[in-house]
Amino acid sequence: MQFDFSDDQKELQAAVRIFFDKSCPMSTVRSVIDSDAGHDADLWRQVGESGYLAAALPEQHGGVGAGYLELCVVAEECGRVLAPLPTVSSVYQATEALLIAGSEAQKATWLPKLASGAAIGTLALAERAGETLPGSIGAKVSLGRLTGVKIPVADGLAADFAIVMAKDDGAPSLFLVDLSREGVSREAVKTIDPSRKHAILRFDGAAAESLGAAGEGFAMLERVRDRAAVLTAFEQIGGAHAALMMARDYALQRFAFGRQIGSFQAIKHMLADMYVALELARSNCYYGAWALSVDSDKLPGAAASARVAATQAYQLCSANNIQVHGGMGFTWEFDCHLHYRRSNYLALALGGPSLWESRLIRHIRPQAA
Repeated sequence: MQFDFSDDQKELQAAVRIFFDKSCPMSTVRSVIDSDAGHDADLWRQVGESGYLAAALPEQHGGVGAGYLELCVVAEECGRVLAPLPTVSSVYQATEALLIAGSEAQKATWLPKLASGAAIGTLALAERAGETLPGSIGAKVSLGRLTGVKIPVADGLAADFAIVMAKDDGAPSLFLVDLSREGVSREAVKTIDPSRKHAILRFDGAAAESLGAAGEGFAMLERVRDRAAVLTAFEQIGGAHAALMMARDYALQRFAFGRQIGSFQAIKHMLADMYVALELARSNCYYGAWALSVDSDKLPGAAASARVAATQAYQLCSANNIQVHGGMGFTWEFDCHLHYRRSNYLALALGGPSLWESRLIRHIRPQAA
């Protein structure tokens, strides 16, 4: 096992960092917050043209055939700049669902568009607060027509298609729905991170194509979530690193009582805690990236450990960043709250922390025994 990215992957990371530093300053994030747009369409187009969205896709589907390690590198840089892009919903979830369960026709229709950024996909699972379970699914499909409501759906305002969990003859299954067709309505819904827009999707007899085997919806969802968890974890450690650097820089620039506030023990302890949490998460993420890249049978456990560690690290770093900035950190003008909002959104994007902690425990127990 290799314990670090290769030189080529590090060169890719440097190139992606230069790209985002130039194309995605914090003013871009704030412009999306202040608008009704679900994402920055121009930035999404540029990222698609650069081939970054297609890093892990095979060439026959419009990808560049690089691999998941390269996509992890891109994900970390997206998280570092708080990129207002539908990566979690479209790249990590909808694309992976199509790769896992899509028919050849569905792959041929959508994967090249996803690879180039010409289309956006999303996953529509939840219908109410709490974990999505078979008993909580009210959406139904009858004779190829979908009826039901999904809330909240990430990037639901901008998505071209949704992969929807619904019951067909009482069995939870996945269905692909073209959101431009009749029988679909959308409504914006507010969430903690206004740079990542969400929506209510209402289906009233919308045409729905089966995705994968009937009744296997949750089994397929588990596989999608494991892959998405690793990629999302890299976005989280990218954001955690940015929050740590923001706090460190402010601690060195801000003076109180005639000295840098970074010289005070309480500030040192906060920064040290942030660093330790980040490096622990990074180790878990690297293990998850390896498991994902080789399609290891250890992926479920590795994904859970990466997800839990990265969630904890980003939430700690974003919260401590506000504390280091003091009263200024709570103001809208400072960017600290943007990382805090994103950390909480990503913590819930694939199911809350308790869900992933339970999954991690489930995989640890047999090893301990």
